Amino acid sequence: MTTLRLLAADGTVTDAALNAGGSFTRPASALRSRVAYAAAHVVPKVHADNTPGQPADIDWDSTLAFRRNVYSWGLGVADAMDTAQRNMGLDAAATRELIARSAEVAREEGGSVVVGVNTDHLTETHVSLDQVIDAYKEQLHFTEEQGAGPVLMASRHLARVATSADDYRRVYRSVLESATVPVVLHWLGTAFDPELAGYFGADDWQTASGVLLDVIAENPGKVAGVKMSLLNAESEISVRESLPEGVRMFTGDDFNYVSLIGGDALAPVPERAERDEGHSDALLGAFAALTPVASAAIQALDDGDPSRYLEILGPTEELSRQIFAAPTFYYKTGVAFLFWLNGHQPAFQMVGGLHSARSLPHLSRIVGLANASLALEDPELARERWHGMLRLNGVDA
Repeated sequence: MTTLRLLAADGTVTDAALNAGGSFTRPASALRSRVAYAAAHVVPKVHADNTPGQPADIDWDSTLAFRRNVYSWGLGVADAMDTAQRNMGLDAAATRELIARSAEVAREEGGSVVVGVNTDHLTETHVSLDQVIDAYKEQLHFTEEQGAGPVLMASRHLARVATSADDYRRVYRSVLESATVPVVLHWLGTAFDPELAGYFGADDWQTASGVLLDVIAENPGKVAGVKMSLLNAESEISVRESLPEGVRMFTGDDFNYVSLIGGDALAPVPERAERDEGHSDALLGAFAALTPVASAAIQALDDGDPSRYLEILGPTEELSRQIFAAPTFYYKTGVAFLFWLNGHQPAFQMVGGLHSARSLPHLSRIVGLANASLALEDPELARERWHGMLRLNGVDA
């Protein structure tokens, strides 16, 4: 029996049986029951100066090859978002190049791509509301020119300067007026970015969600969807049920996505037949780490088999909770780690040295949970790479 060596926080080691891969099959046609985007990260060049504060020097071959892989599984790509280390190492020049290159790949592959629009190219920390508006518009128009769908991300600059809910209404109204295509609004919680406290003018989600819904109602036809990343299923369902017709809810809840995406399809059969198909679509960093598993689960929903959906995707939620454990903003390290284990990048390195942001026992638990949930695409390769990493760190494997 082939085994995996695992390392606990107290230094003890154990062995677990290495599972075979999930043997998932790529879809023969487009996924139908859910719209799903994998929020992908970027791969740096192995020989680059991948240390804190240095500009991103990206391995474009590996970075774009993974986008093509996502499309082959029937998912869309969400790019240049927080998973790609926006505000955590991806500088403005690299962001623009990533958006342009990713949009080109989407056209070549016939895939769907949405990308983050923010104000993070501004060099000043504190700016005026008018400067926030202009910065948003600059990135928005560049994204539209590339042919990518815009995701209007939460802005640190706006969070710093806004003094009321009306400031948020004003900024979003001005930016949305200039949009030539409908956008997705992104509500990113403080677990992901503590600098966004009080976003939409309130610390409690009930009040803030009212402002978000006002923005949507005041700008008809301008909002295609909302991506909520509060790690709070109650808040997402509440907003989802209040959205106007035609506006999608994209879950960004990497803790509770199984039930949120499954929605009413998971209800008992008699109730399911009497209810609308209330559910969230998906725009998740977790789906970049779990692309084949996510695709197979949605294919099961397409086939009208919610039990199979739960069987496939249910076990991954514990893995995702480990990847996104506090401090949650370091989840990118776990995503990149699984990229490397699964053979999608040549080395476990990240822009800005972020590969050092998680401990070896934390990564070991990711290995064990990925093995248990069949998220290791090539188990033997993953084992070889992980054991090599253990030996490099003085652990016998």
